[in-house]
Amino acid sequence: MNNNQELPIPVKDQYALWQIIGIWLAGGAPMWILGWLVYPAMSLGLPPTEATLLRFKLLTVGLIWQFVLAMVILYYEEGNIWLSTISRRFWLNHPVSAKTGETNKSLWWWIVPLIVLVAFVEIGFRPTLVNLWGTIFPSFAEPNGYDMSSMFTPDLRAQMAGAWGWLALVFVYSLFNAVLGGEFLFRGVLLPKMEGVFGKWDWVANGVIYGFHHLHQPWDIPLSILTGLIYAFSAKRFRSNWIAVIIHGMEGILLLVTILVAVAVMKPG
Repeated sequence: MNNNQELPIPVKDQYALWQIIGIWLAGGAPMWILGWLVYPAMSLGLPPTEATLLRFKLLTVGLIWQFVLAMVILYYEEGNIWLSTISRRFWLNHPVSAKTGETNKSLWWWIVPLIVLVAFVEIGFRPTLVNLWGTIFPSFAEPNGYDMSSMFTPDLRAQMAGAWGWLALVFVYSLFNAVLGGEFLFRGVLLPKMEGVFGKWDWVANGVIYGFHHLHQPWDIPLSILTGLIYAFSAKRFRSNWIAVIIHGMEGILLLVTILVAVAVMKPG
């Protein structure tokens, strides 16, 4: 973790609108292709349990691509991808006080209420938002078997028992979803360089484009915008992407624990 204070990126180095849109498209298009073209073609005729596993694998590939893209952009801009460069450019440092501009480690405590807020939004609002969104845009309604509960059907849980490869897949998915993929690209690459176009509302724009990045599962766009706003505001307010990473990563930790129980404790059906 870098303890050095992150200085604002000069205006001349801020992204233009076309660059922001271009990075958004480059990061999202593979996910959309995998979700809307590759998955339907490859899952045709597969049993539901195998189809769920395939979809998870394809989403993981898309998230890994976002990490690769983030590293390519970083190398192009900085000339290297050393850990010190990643830490500085992606705001991977202790929280910084918005009032004093100085590092303030006591601000780490904000993680607790922010985690509670994200959990409240995801648990309390998701069903309503998904149903409302599907009513307004029927073509964006959530298909049967696409929600996270599909991973915990009796058949799939029976297949998970003793299948440590499942746990490894979920670990890789969670790692790239909350840290190396989505967060590196949206809060690491984009957020620090969006102020030139959006000014003080850069975090709002970041949360919105993060939400619409989920076109591979469009029923979750409204919820993803809400959580994206929390991640982006936290990162911008405390000038630390570790805050956003930890908050976002909690859902991955809970998923990993659930899968671990299924793999290690449950008996095969």
